[in-house]
Amino acid sequence: MQPATASLAQLLETHIQTLALALRPSTLAGYRWAARRFLGYLRAAFPQVEQLADLRRDPHILGWFRSLCDQQPPLSNKTLANCLLVLRRLFHDLAANGYAMQPDLIRREDFPPQPTYLPRPLSPQDDRRLQQELRRTDDLPANALLLTRLTGIRIGECLDLAWDCLRSIGPDTWALHIPLGKLHTERLVPADDDVRQAVARMLALRDLAPGAQSEKSKGFLLPRGGRRETLYASLLAALAEAAQRARCSSHVTPHPLRHTFASEMVRCGVSLPALMQLLGHKDIRMTLRYVQVTQQDLQREFHTARRNAAQPHRVPALAVPSTPAAAGLPGIAQALTATRHLLEMYRRQLGSEKTRRKLQRLDRRLLAVATEVEKLATAEK
Repeated sequence: MQPATASLAQLLETHIQTLALALRPSTLAGYRWAARRFLGYLRAAFPQVEQLADLRRDPHILGWFRSLCDQQPPLSNKTLANCLLVLRRLFHDLAANGYAMQPDLIRREDFPPQPTYLPRPLSPQDDRRLQQELRRTDDLPANALLLTRLTGIRIGECLDLAWDCLRSIGPDTWALHIPLGKLHTERLVPADDDVRQAVARMLALRDLAPGAQSEKSKGFLLPRGGRRETLYASLLAALAEAAQRARCSSHVTPHPLRHTFASEMVRCGVSLPALMQLLGHKDIRMTLRYVQVTQQDLQREFHTARRNAAQPHRVPALAVPSTPAAAGLPGIAQALTATRHLLEMYRRQLGSEKTRRKLQRLDRRLLAVATEVEKLATAEK
């Protein structure tokens, strides 16, 4: 058991610092934000609570829940869930380290329901018009956006592509190297002719872009004369303008391009495990959120299944010799095996259960004969 001399605020901050090696800076900022909100509430409502062991679910934790719900403007369910998740993680870690505290301060049933959003791919018409407009514009931002659509990569991954991101992995086989990104993973995305043309065009336009020769742009496919956030904002603006010129029926942002890519890949026959690798996901459940199954997809799958159901027994045929079996025990054994196979295929097609049972008894007799023949053949050797 660890001593509880440190204050609650000191314990939380110290443990958050120990997580710095495992979490991104933005994630650590979220931990500190949630801890500050909780400590601020305690100082205002329960100033006497200074030690971790003094915390109680009621009134301290439940009172904090109520204060979160009373925020104006209201916090979203996602923000509320993140607050609870962060604080529960900190409490669990401190308890695992031996600090005395009450169990179950935050329970699973405390978490608000999370909104379930449908995939938001572009309609086929908007997708076609937008790609045509990006190809017509043919500047560096347009080709970068076209590349994100053709490969399904995140816009942040596109910003970090190296100038030599196109890799040859075999004869006439190319892939786009995606560097370490959101989930601390890198991957290779197959590159067809359209992808390679987009990369080649970006390389041709790169040297003419402002800031291409700056130190910050060194090694990147997209030059960044200033901050990375500025380049990101410029791509957002370029996409909005292209969508407006293409007369897209909906507001277009970079992420629906990934949804569009995912839905297209599934309709082309790509399996979900392969799609998970293409999108750079670690969990297949996340991949499922990206895929839109339309009514046309349902109709196609349904009628395919019904056609397959018309032939429920697809048993591979055994090759039966077209010429008489050779004289001798091996030939007899081969003939018996073929006869039993044909008998079983016929039995499975019958609707009469009585006849099927008779044929099954006959098969057992043939099996006994085949066993004796095999014993005789073994004895002759």
